[in-house]
Amino acid sequence: MSELIDNRAFRIRTLKHIIKELHAGTAPEQVKGRLAELIRETDASEIAAMEQELMAEGMQVEEIKSMCDLHSQVLRDFIAERQERGAAPGHPVDTFRRENEAIRVVTSRMKAIIEEIDALPDDAQPDGVLDRLRGDFNELMDVDKHYLRKENVLFPYLEKHGITGPSKVMWAKDDEVREMLKALGEALQAGSASAAEWKMVAETLAVPALRAVEEMIFKEERILLPISLDALTEDEWGEVWRNSPQFGWCLVEPLEGYAPPDSVVPERTVELPRERAVQFPTGALTFEQLMGIFSVLPADLTFVDADDRVRYFSEGRERIFSRSRAVIGRKVQHCHPPRSIGAVQQIISDFRSGKQSVADFWINFRGRFVMIRYLAVRGQKGEYLGTLEVTQDLTRLRTLEGERRLLEYDAAEAQL
Repeated sequence: MSELIDNRAFRIRTLKHIIKELHAGTAPEQVKGRLAELIRETDASEIAAMEQELMAEGMQVEEIKSMCDLHSQVLRDFIAERQERGAAPGHPVDTFRRENEAIRVVTSRMKAIIEEIDALPDDAQPDGVLDRLRGDFNELMDVDKHYLRKENVLFPYLEKHGITGPSKVMWAKDDEVREMLKALGEALQAGSASAAEWKMVAETLAVPALRAVEEMIFKEERILLPISLDALTEDEWGEVWRNSPQFGWCLVEPLEGYAPPDSVVPERTVELPRERAVQFPTGALTFEQLMGIFSVLPADLTFVDADDRVRYFSEGRERIFSRSRAVIGRKVQHCHPPRSIGAVQQIISDFRSGKQSVADFWINFRGRFVMIRYLAVRGQKGEYLGTLEVTQDLTRLRTLEGERRLLEYDAAEAQL
């Protein structure tokens, strides 16, 4: 056993020495040969331990972060070959992996669109192509929920086991990715420009941002998630599962199949026994009654909080616009097509400032006349709490004439 411990310590020391050489300017090709034999024996936990030791010796997180991509470039050929440890469908690790795969699909589409732009004549106007790129970018921004869940739910449990390196370095890299995506988003929302200008945007903003997103996927898949599977107990994974929904899901929803330990139950903000009620100024309702009321309202509700994140939507019998639970926690600006983002931002800005409190729209949608109302939600002192979207099919109501004073059931309603 002592020999195994000594071998592990030796591998960590050697890894640390090689990384220091990289930081000093040694070319990656010069260290890969020495790594080849070493990496056959090492695992992800030793790479994390190496980063922690570097920080303990005084190397700043920012310095490690600045070289992080170079580290993975050097290590990629070796650790990418390792067998992936399985996780049950719906397990937090399975969900992280499925999200990563969905993110890869989006980044691949975006890279293909960038290649289309590169192939255009410099004086072309690539508006149609850019609309597709903007749409995919909105989907990609779902990655923020993936990062938030990782940072706020998974990292604390790793730190309980003394594993602090990945959380400090990866969180810094997450923020770097966020800044790159923010800059790309601002460029994509700019006015029309020639293909030559968009090629420059692609080269300086889009390609580096997509590369950074994919690098983080690699680091999670080959370092973070294997370490986490080894370190966390089943009860802790149950707690990760329990605390994850408040941050929402990225592009996909968890599968059915994972059964957390009996000691772990889903958490609501307030857990109400069925016989207890929520007391309002005008009466009281049980949780079950509230759920029932929301399910039969003749309108669809969606609530966006003061931080612009989707926090709730009603699940009626037949929604006008479909909603996936993966939307929970997502920035509302990224839930709309590119052409609508300006209006969405204007509404929220006007509501937040108190300049306006209602915004009404009505459209013809698949043969139906649909009313969409945005209502500012405010606290007792007038503070902005969020925005409520109310969507209602008014097709039948617009056809009503005269009066109905006697009881008469509509056939369609009687079948519900």
